[in-house]
Amino acid sequence: MPFTRTPARFYASLAIGAPEPMRALPVRLERLVHFVPPHVGKITARLGELIGKVDVVLGNLEDGIPVDAKQAARTGLIEMAQRHDFGTTGLWARINGLSTPWALDDLMEIVPGAAGKLDVVMLPKVDGPWDIHYLDQILAQLEARHGLQRPILIHAILETAEGVSNVEEIAAASPRMHGMSLGPADLAASRGMKTTRVGGGHPAYGVLGDASASASAGGATRSFHQQDLWHYTLARMVDACRRCGIAPFYGPFGDFADPAACESQFRNAFLMGCVGAWTLHPSQIDTAKRVFSPAPEEVAFARRILAAMPDGAGAVMIDGRMQDDATWKQAKVLVDLAEMVAARDPELARAYGL
Repeated sequence: MPFTRTPARFYASLAIGAPEPMRALPVRLERLVHFVPPHVGKITARLGELIGKVDVVLGNLEDGIPVDAKQAARTGLIEMAQRHDFGTTGLWARINGLSTPWALDDLMEIVPGAAGKLDVVMLPKVDGPWDIHYLDQILAQLEARHGLQRPILIHAILETAEGVSNVEEIAAASPRMHGMSLGPADLAASRGMKTTRVGGGHPAYGVLGDASASASAGGATRSFHQQDLWHYTLARMVDACRRCGIAPFYGPFGDFADPAACESQFRNAFLMGCVGAWTLHPSQIDTAKRVFSPAPEEVAFARRILAAMPDGAGAVMIDGRMQDDATWKQAKVLVDLAEMVAARDPELARAYGL
């Protein structure tokens, strides 16, 4: 298979003195990745109270950061890392794309400057496994040079047509791979899609009801059912990630004035297998927490399945519904997630009975 190391070499360190690659991802709650512009002092000044409210703090160095503020953003991210104890909250950085003049400086400054607290580097506009291999090698060299004790992971943003066509190879490119996020805005531009929306649906994209149904109803207006522009891509991404044991995420939802649509898009992603989404505005934090935490009634039913089938074998009837080893596995997914949520959220722990 092209661009893939042999099994014997896959987990070998890429630099002398770099930490050994992880063989399994750390188990962490990552319902939301909250974006912070590190050069904006009035936002970073409130970081102390924000850390306890989100699962991941991401210092953004890429889109949305003006060219003349790139250096200030790097400096701000380093100060964020050095000043705060993040505890169980993750610290990520979205660097600039590899085709830009800023990406290498991002890495050269933030990796040593973050005082060993940086968990994940998010890489935008990933076209193929070659982009992951390049970043993998540089991170190994920097870890070795600066004596880091644990490897920094890589999170790819799927936002080009070429990246979508190579999604399976990207997911399997490196043991550093943490996961992947859907980047709908840049992907729309790359595909030539006719929308300026950042995530979500489009009122013109849908299926028109059958004409015969309209005629039989006395000529009433034909029904129209809006469809999801991102369903195909999200499904491909989730399958690629789950195949490789890494985490799939929905990306941004740009219309802050439409929380209902944001919640709907996040919920679709959650039901399809995503573990979390990006939050670009404080108003989206509670939405992401609510959506990417399983509902208490679903957890209660899942716990009944596990209790009735402790070893997952056989079949039982619960409330008139047959449960077998397949539904046992589905229940295990919900209960495992609920236990992670409960460890961080006392209110939901009580609701789950955990």
